[in-house]
Amino acid sequence: MRFVATLIGPAAGSLTETHITATRKALGGLGAKDTAPEWLAENEAADLFFDDLDPDQADAAIRRALDGAPIDCIAQPVEHRRKRLLIADMESTIIQQEMLDEIADLKGIKPQIADITARAMNGEIDFTGALNERVALLAGLPERDIDALMKRITFTSGATELVRTMRANGARTLLVSGGFTLFADQVAATLGFDFVSANVLEFSGKPGHRVLTGKVVPPIRDRADKLDRLTEQAGRHRIPLTETIAVGDGANDVPMLQAAGLGVAFHAKPAVKEVVRARVDHAGLAALLYAQGYAAGDFVR
Repeated sequence: MRFVATLIGPAAGSLTETHITATRKALGGLGAKDTAPEWLAENEAADLFFDDLDPDQADAAIRRALDGAPIDCIAQPVEHRRKRLLIADMESTIIQQEMLDEIADLKGIKPQIADITARAMNGEIDFTGALNERVALLAGLPERDIDALMKRITFTSGATELVRTMRANGARTLLVSGGFTLFADQVAATLGFDFVSANVLEFSGKPGHRVLTGKVVPPIRDRADKLDRLTEQAGRHRIPLTETIAVGDGANDVPMLQAAGLGVAFHAKPAVKEVVRARVDHAGLAALLYAQGYAAGDFVR
């Protein structure tokens, strides 16, 4: 079987011949037969194809050889490299914010809520319990104020290109979130996701004057829901799991990351990095396109 190691820098000019040479030496030191690099983006992303070495071994050897340099590496089989289904977490992945923390800012309790969020995303506490606890603290906030928080959202570098490029090449795209439809629906519409799953906040009162009740409408969209959406959509569209790619940062994402053909821990929490092999620690979401063999000139922006 043939394999490929994709090296990705965080910006143009960040991937150098020194990094390439170190990588090739690491592969050769383990007996792998590799090829000259094929640039996907000049001095930013490159493929190195190799044989006779397990990709997990290659990944570990390359990371040692790079010796802490801010370069990401994803090693995988060449077969089924180009994926037909993308499933992506929203908060701290597709967007840079945790929107429950932003809602809490309206009530002046963002640090308190953010601490609970961080512990839940690192798998230290139960997600459902943490979600209910945080939402309960926000009862009484006006819906119109929460709607206005959409203005705070910033998309992660490469998010637009990731979704649009994959869709343009026939892939199905799913946005799955433990956050809320108030934001997820708009994010999905803006980027062009085919499908969205998120939690629903409960409001009471008359239209135009509704306020948060402090509750989430059942069922809770948690880690099990994300995995279910992956398997359901893959099955419905007859896409083998080997031809799926998942990306996320928190403990809530681990089951879908482990089930996908390529699961990528993106700037992830420590507990996630420990159990998900492929990871992106430095580059933006365009790294997922490079990992699939797309060159920069192929990107749809």
